[in-house]
Amino acid sequence: MRRAIAILGLLLWITEIRAHPVAQGAIELALSEKKIEIRVRVSPEEVFVANLFARQSAESLSIAYQEHGDYLLKHLRLFCDGRELSGKRIGFVAPQPGTAAARAVYSFEFPVTAWPRSILLEENVLNEFNYAPGNRWEATYLVRVRAGAKTILEGALLSSKAPLTFFPASPPSSWRLAADYVRHGVRHILTGYDHLLFIGALALAVTSFWMLFNVIAVFTLAHTITLTLAVLNLVRMPPKIVEPMIALSIVVVALQNVCWPHRGCGRALLIVAFFFGLFHGLGFAGGLLETMTGLPGLSVALAIIAFSVGVEIGHQCVVLPLFGLTRWVRSRPGRSREVAPIYSAEEVLFRGGSAIICLFGLFYLVAALNQLRRF
Repeated sequence: MRRAIAILGLLLWITEIRAHPVAQGAIELALSEKKIEIRVRVSPEEVFVANLFARQSAESLSIAYQEHGDYLLKHLRLFCDGRELSGKRIGFVAPQPGTAAARAVYSFEFPVTAWPRSILLEENVLNEFNYAPGNRWEATYLVRVRAGAKTILEGALLSSKAPLTFFPASPPSSWRLAADYVRHGVRHILTGYDHLLFIGALALAVTSFWMLFNVIAVFTLAHTITLTLAVLNLVRMPPKIVEPMIALSIVVVALQNVCWPHRGCGRALLIVAFFFGLFHGLGFAGGLLETMTGLPGLSVALAIIAFSVGVEIGHQCVVLPLFGLTRWVRSRPGRSREVAPIYSAEEVLFRGGSAIICLFGLFYLVAALNQLRRF
């Protein structure tokens, strides 16, 4: 108990942390025979991270936005027909706080000598900053490419781990877009520690494969509902509500596993999975949809479906091995006859694992409440 109190005391000192160390923005390329113009729309979060979360006055923050253009130019690399191009900044539009356009926009120009046959775009924005040991920040961008008034590529994803290569004469098919968003969904889960902890707590609570199927199905239904409603712009909820509720979901399920293990199964678990799944869906939608403004309906639908498939693949990568481990522990002969049940391997895995998840959930809950002062 003393150790638990000490850990919770340390949580109160946490002021900045995010479960998803990803800043999201948008990039538009305009191609011509003489130049390639790149227009980058970035979130305030990206600028804050690049300035090490320094608490700044209005004047110094304005300077930070101005200087971020130079930072971007150093961390974006454009190759045309195998040759790296040198660019310059040609424009900057300051963000408008408190509005939907609260994003800075930077414009760059890269001269070319002929119409490009192949283009490679790379970036390593924010990669030099660690959000936690072994887990660095990353910026991802939704990319659109135009040639005059014609759009030849739309909805592609760019990240440091997934550079963007395309050929203007033969634009990629819809399958490329779908594959990009499937990978994005998988990465969103496997690097989103809050979602991993919640789904892990659910997997520890179930005692049969049928119950696991029901819980995951209900959770999937719930987050799909809110994700779809967010896509249609019918439901939006601010991060100051969504982030703490996601963290609270971890605490509720894990604490139920520890204190009331036999009451957490059945209908009660399904209700909890559905209710909090609604908030997880809004969490999935939040950063993704901010970058999809202006996409045509078909591209948005394809992106959301592919992203949801990736999310489910990520879920299964977690729940199936964990459920297999719990089934193996529970099936061991004589697991609770020779010793007191509280010291059995099953109880150590179930309650001990849930207690650890609960502490991490409290960690994210305190951090989610504190970080709202920043954003």
